[in-house]
Amino acid sequence: MKARDYKAEHFLWAVDGDGVATLTLNRPERKNPLTFDSYAEMRDLFRALVHAEDCKVVIITGAGGNFSSGGDVHEIIGPLTEMAMPALLRFTRMTGDLVKAMRHCPQPIIAALDGICVGAGAIMAMASDLRIATPNTRTAFLFTRVGLAGCDMGACAILPRQIGQGRASELLFTGRIMTAEEGERWGFHNRLVEPAALMDTALDLARSLARGPTFAHSVTKTQLNLEWDMSLDAAIESEAQAQAICMQTRDFRRAFEAFAAKSDPVFEGN
Repeated sequence: MKARDYKAEHFLWAVDGDGVATLTLNRPERKNPLTFDSYAEMRDLFRALVHAEDCKVVIITGAGGNFSSGGDVHEIIGPLTEMAMPALLRFTRMTGDLVKAMRHCPQPIIAALDGICVGAGAIMAMASDLRIATPNTRTAFLFTRVGLAGCDMGACAILPRQIGQGRASELLFTGRIMTAEEGERWGFHNRLVEPAALMDTALDLARSLARGPTFAHSVTKTQLNLEWDMSLDAAIESEAQAQAICMQTRDFRRAFEAFAAKSDPVFEGN
């Protein structure tokens, strides 16, 4: 797959010459809600990125000063109330598959967040590898507000690892808003920047990652996923094997040769 040739139907998609892709949720008049179709298309795209060598980093963001208001009330929530259990389970498995696809695609994912970031939008931010937000960002896992459990799309597995069990429990039980300042203090947001600087900051970070050893970045992401349920001994052994693989890459030799020549390495991802 060539990522730059992909034609998105339910969001905006662009890949620049540095291998940085930008996925923009683009229904700003309704704060960028998700639909059945956009869930499925994003799941399929992130799965396909496993084979996209021209894509090195992905930024996800929203148009119009908001990230996402989550599942569309009229296009998703309403129809769900009329579905039988088999159809409901197909839907909840599909939304969970989006998170799995985001975690298993080899490219680092940077969420550039502003304004409303709630429900499935908050989950997509959570499933990203890095999060840059503005002081206007308001994040809420508001499933309890619509009579559902907080355990949606992996939230009970991932969120406590990011911000701690107690804080995650509070957000998932109450559905309350996490302010941008709380998000940064708790470790959910990697940094806060002013809205005007949001995309430039995300692009600078993405390009710095794209210039790095991208094969090694994919190994780092894989290990971050694999080691969640490993013992320490198993994790250390797994990392030993992963690092030995990276030592076989040309990028490792390029870095050594650049160091010896007192120059900056130029990584090529192989």
